Amino acid sequence: MRIYQFLTLDVFTTTRFGGNPLAVFPEAAGLSDAEMQAIAAEFNLSETTFVLPPEDAANTARVRIFTPAREMPFAGHPNVGTGWALAGRAVENVLRFEELAGLVTVTLARDAAGALAAATIAAPLPLTLGPEFAVAEIAPCAGLSPGDIITTRHAPICGSVGNPFILAEVTPEALRRAGPDAMAMKRLAAAHPVLNNRAALYIYAHDDGLVRSRMFAPSLGVGEDPATGSAATPLAGLLLQLSGADSGSWDMHQGVEMGR
Repeated sequence: MRIYQFLTLDVFTTTRFGGNPLAVFPEAAGLSDAEMQAIAAEFNLSETTFVLPPEDAANTARVRIFTPAREMPFAGHPNVGTGWALAGRAVENVLRFEELAGLVTVTLARDAAGALAAATIAAPLPLTLGPEFAVAEIAPCAGLSPGDIITTRHAPICGSVGNPFILAEVTPEALRRAGPDAMAMKRLAAAHPVLNNRAALYIYAHDDGLVRSRMFAPSLGVGEDPATGSAATPLAGLLLQLSGADSGSWDMHQGVEMGR
């Protein structure tokens, strides 16, 4: 029996046991699809990654990402964490990961002493927006009423840079009391073939100059995610588009209600 080593990391944080946890298998060759899925379900983290030899020798690795329920085409914190985990083996400070959604570039930053300081990823696909969803469909998915959802800037809309999310603005008070309703999200996914039987909802609120957010995806085996880079990215793109500016930045806070 082969023994596979793994490590766990906390991503999007400088505090141990904060941020979003991740399990990484740096040498996963030989594991079957079913075994990878079973391992991800056993860890029961929002995602587990499995590093395999690249199909193209010009790239660093092929990376597969699994939630407890299914494989993902792309995700934010798994790429940041996997890049960090492989940094010690990197000959250069740019890693290239082959994933279902496309090629993900991870750029490593080091301090003056050469120690790893950060890992930054580039999404595999440009921003796409649409379709829109009815407020009456979305509100129950977060345990909210239609009046809790703000539509003055945009209707609930699907946004993606490789991993689709429904983006919906809510009031700050509604954000605090929201919670996932698995059955409502299952009905939503069944009603819209574009969702491919998976509904991931990213709600956000403008609160005291910050953008606060929460992500619910019971169909992926993730009731609530502490930090979701692949959802924050399309939200930032949407906010930029709505602003009419050429560039911009937002402080996004997530995981507060989960204590992470």
